[in-house]
Amino acid sequence: MSRLRSLLLGVALALCLLISAPQGAAAATTIAPPDTTVAAGEAAAIDAAVEQYLSNLPGDFHAIRSVPALKRLLASGNVSLIDVRTPAEYRAGHIPGAINRPLNDLSHHVAEISPEREVVLYCSSGFRSAMGVMALQLEGRHQVKGFAPSIEGWKAAGEPVVATEGA
Repeated sequence: MSRLRSLLLGVALALCLLISAPQGAAAATTIAPPDTTVAAGEAAAIDAAVEQYLSNLPGDFHAIRSVPALKRLLASGNVSLIDVRTPAEYRAGHIPGAINRPLNDLSHHVAEISPEREVVLYCSSGFRSAMGVMALQLEGRHQVKGFAPSIEGWKAAGEPVVATEGA
């Protein structure tokens, strides 16, 4: 049940990020529910846990909602920018200064992420970064936000991307 609860909490957070994303950043993303049967009592407990978690979040807790806001944060020099897309996506073009820690591998790299720095995760639509924010929150990291506009919002704003060899 713990794994299912984590998945559902992540989906709930992803929905919050997608709903708060600027128009066009992730508007076309569809999230399919997992093929899992949940008993009514378990579903009610999960719903209550999700509601409690989300109601305790400050308004700006989970997302950086604009390119200028991310640029200001990056200029502070006290942020770790993490691209949670696949290595191939990262090589094809990423935000300057970002490191690649694919979502499916993120939990293996928690110790590498400085607890003294703010952490910003991004992907291509907001879904994977929302899952990553949730995963790091569950690991006890609380200075973590998702960049809701994603790499697509970054590029749409005319900001530069870095492509690496092998793309």
